[in-house]
Amino acid sequence: MNIVNALTVDVEAWYHAEIVRHRVPETERLRQVEEALAPLRHLFRRQGVRATFFFVGEILRLHPALVRALHDEGHEIAFHTMSHRPLHKMGEQAFRAEIAAFAELTGDVLGEGFSPVGFRAPTFSLNQHTNWAIRALSEAGYRYDSSIFPLRTPLYGVDRCPPVPYRLSPEDVTRDSEKSSLLWEFPLPVLPVGPLKVPLAGGFYLRLFPLSLLLWGLRRLNADGIPFTLYVHPWETYPGTPHVANLSPQDSFITYHNIDGTLLKLAGILNRFRFAPMEKALGAYLESRGEEG
Repeated sequence: MNIVNALTVDVEAWYHAEIVRHRVPETERLRQVEEALAPLRHLFRRQGVRATFFFVGEILRLHPALVRALHDEGHEIAFHTMSHRPLHKMGEQAFRAEIAAFAELTGDVLGEGFSPVGFRAPTFSLNQHTNWAIRALSEAGYRYDSSIFPLRTPLYGVDRCPPVPYRLSPEDVTRDSEKSSLLWEFPLPVLPVGPLKVPLAGGFYLRLFPLSLLLWGLRRLNADGIPFTLYVHPWETYPGTPHVANLSPQDSFITYHNIDGTLLKLAGILNRFRFAPMEKALGAYLESRGEEG
């Protein structure tokens, strides 16, 4: 089954990561987004693939030429909040203000005709307690969200969510609302293995698991008709990412494990699956089911 999967990059600085963000003083926040993103851009060009780049607004504001270049190369520019605060730390009013600010900013950078249609919440923080974000995004004209991690972990996640794209219910994020919602959810990939659910294809899990296991799991998802989203942060593939000294051994492992090997592993996945920006991957999935977005 020739399924189109979504290739995505969360464009944030190394100090935006939730584990380290409160441990890095402003004076030590070395800016290196363009340097960290360069190996990924080179890999994507070499593989001939396009991706969705979920930008934090404050990064987009600092690097307008980079954003224009990515857009001109055929990549999709999407919304990752203005400040990388999780939704539960922001609140609905502040979130709506950030939606408006991002729209204005992207209009300035990419032209008034540009309107972002995709969103990903920092730390996958869309859940039953922050479902007010669904109406805010729908009212702003967004077409899809990719913030639901369908497995409860100590940091994030929501159990009992559909594993495939579905229409988000403003009342219950685990329920497919059929035609009552304009906003599609493209969930993160989780593979059922017996009684367990194994997260795959992004972030720490991409760095943690061997390539052979990732390929096996991702093939199983596609064989079951499930498109997956591959997600990565630029700092996770860049050996020059600064190390924060005052982390616990566990937090240090989660943040920095296998950064040196992630780009090669990513290339191995790109070689074996079909990828497109998320808006196109979602469109291909809906077309295959005879549905409209």
